[in-house]
Amino acid sequence: MRGWLLAALLLALPAAAQAPNSGAEWGRLANPTGGATRIIGGTGLGCIAGAVQLPAEGPGFEAVRRYRNRHWGSPEIVSFLTRLAGEARAAGFPPLLFGDMSQPRGGPMSSGHASHQNGLDADIWLDLRGLPAGSRAWAEGEGPPVLVLPDESAVDPQRFTPAHARLIRMAVSQPGVDRVLVNHGIKRSLCQMHPGEAWLRRVRPWRGHDSHMHVRLRCPPGQNDCQDIAPPPPGDGCDASLDWWLSAEARNPPRRPPGPPPAMPAACGPVFSAR
Repeated sequence: MRGWLLAALLLALPAAAQAPNSGAEWGRLANPTGGATRIIGGTGLGCIAGAVQLPAEGPGFEAVRRYRNRHWGSPEIVSFLTRLAGEARAAGFPPLLFGDMSQPRGGPMSSGHASHQNGLDADIWLDLRGLPAGSRAWAEGEGPPVLVLPDESAVDPQRFTPAHARLIRMAVSQPGVDRVLVNHGIKRSLCQMHPGEAWLRRVRPWRGHDSHMHVRLRCPPGQNDCQDIAPPPPGDGCDASLDWWLSAEARNPPRRPPGPPPAMPAACGPVFSAR
């Protein structure tokens, strides 16, 4: 074939579709793609093919706010949640309440999260009131109670109990967990309750998270398109760095500078457009 004709044919082929970086568009995708699970990108800029859905309920757990269609993820995160629920049930905890995971194909969300994009994140409500079955209509709107004091300097001693600390420790000690995010007031109180314990290294402070913990798994073996973030720094994290979270800078974070959002990984284009 003549070179000019080959070049013309190549130019006529459609370019690979670029995935949008719009939570509204990803949120309209009601179903996952078929095939094997493929985790692409990071939790803050990624997607997932072949996601699996967490059951609405099971032994020791209930998925809440199901109308959001955000209880999807990798097989590893679903296994983590069901395993944790079973262990918590055996330890005498009431049914755990599992909040947002990822959307059917991951990607950015229109509200609530900057992460949760590649099927490796899950929110676990720190609500241990043990409400009777069928009485959780409040979970579809009000949400769990806040566990920190108004100034966020520590937990509210009227609400946060040693059982909350045991549950956080149980979660962060599971295989494959990269870190657990909680409000810095919760982290500070955990440091006082369990000084020097190694598991505290992977309990990291983050704004919000005053009524739930955010669990993030590491990239599973064989998922070569998955991108981990840097591991937590050495030590238990119970040092002066916690004081920064009470500063004016931390309480009023700078807004993101204007400009186009970062591009989604190229491999998310086929995930978004697949039938």
